Amino acid sequence: MAEIELPTLTIDAVAAIVAASRPLLANRDPGPGEKAVPLRTTLALEVIDPGVDGVDRAATKVWVDGVVAFDGAHGPPVSPAFAGARASVVETVDTLRIVLDPALPFASQAHVTLRVLSGTKGGAAALDETYAFELEDRTAPKLVAGVALDARTIRLAFDEPVAVLDPTAIAITALDAPAVPLTVIGAIAANTTVAVAVATEMTPDARYRVVAGGLADLADNPTAAPWNVVVIAGFRPPRPAARRFDLWSMLPKHNRRSDTTGDLARFIACLQELTDLQLADVDRFADIFDLERAPEPFLDLILRDLGNPFPFDLDTLAKRRLAAVLVEMYRQKGTAPGIRNAIRFFLGVDITAITGLAESALVLGESELGVDWELGPSDRFARYAFSIVVARVLAAQERKQLRAIVEYLKPAHTHFVDLVEPLPPIVPDHWEIGLSELGATSLLH
Repeated sequence: MAEIELPTLTIDAVAAIVAASRPLLANRDPGPGEKAVPLRTTLALEVIDPGVDGVDRAATKVWVDGVVAFDGAHGPPVSPAFAGARASVVETVDTLRIVLDPALPFASQAHVTLRVLSGTKGGAAALDETYAFELEDRTAPKLVAGVALDARTIRLAFDEPVAVLDPTAIAITALDAPAVPLTVIGAIAANTTVAVAVATEMTPDARYRVVAGGLADLADNPTAAPWNVVVIAGFRPPRPAARRFDLWSMLPKHNRRSDTTGDLARFIACLQELTDLQLADVDRFADIFDLERAPEPFLDLILRDLGNPFPFDLDTLAKRRLAAVLVEMYRQKGTAPGIRNAIRFFLGVDITAITGLAESALVLGESELGVDWELGPSDRFARYAFSIVVARVLAAQERKQLRAIVEYLKPAHTHFVDLVEPLPPIVPDHWEIGLSELGATSLLH
């Protein structure tokens, strides 16, 4: 293990643990359950007898992954496979310290198990304990598969989680001709997969060799040959089963027969690729008008075509929801339910009440003189003015958006005059000894 010199070591507390048995296994390095242990580590442990008998060296044996590494009853006690330059055995009155130095380093990510068997002199007590630790990861991630998700995206799958260090180090080479060369413009890692974006549409069905450079696992082990190479087929857009749009078969037969060099066939293959891409774009026209699948730029055009009156910054999901309900908002324009629904849609705020300034005025045939009779305002503005009561305190941006929504959806002859929000909670003025004055700066609550 690496040695670190500490400038200061402070012990905050010491806990005394009463041993239930003896001898004891202590000072294990690596410790039980330890992870990311260096491959060239030594194995150190101490067998301690807190009693008066002392540790019986002849009764002490250590197994490493089922192989005897130390046998105190036979010499030499340390097995040659663990008798490196750093190996040692130190015995004192009550302690037997064993350090094993493996001749060969452990394997990357290996799970090493140690079993220690010992006892005290005279056989009064015995020890049989097993523990384990894990070695550090020094294995490069392996590229196990690759597939083209669409015309400009390739997904790579690895046998462990990876991170992208340099996306430009991912190299893609065309193996067939004619085929469009591909340039990587970005890569995003998600657990064990990496989505690679290329600058141009790949040639359908053409073979491409992908060399995954610039990637590493979570232990900073970079990808390495030959486990970072995969061959993929260029993405072929879906097409109707009955479609047959083959430019080569459309040529006259004598032109095809006279193509002895194959130059005409290769040229037509280039045109065929462009034609297939154009047809794929035509097939995707239906997705453009689908609110659930339309790309974001087309969502903006759909909202503009619907006459979206709300100048709010919305994310893609909110734009899809708005496009789906905007026509219904138009139908509810000028009604209280329309105002409630629109505010709930944009702000997630429920309106407690919509109150008019003249709500308590005289109603013919209903009001009773001297009971609930109240003279209403004479001016037309007050008769059609109203306030909105909300259930929580709004932020400044929410207030601005709420007023814009109400001004658009309210009936044209009405007037939105006030937004009523709950008052902030009252903070009581507590008594402070030596400062508060009875009856002046004190408040009982």
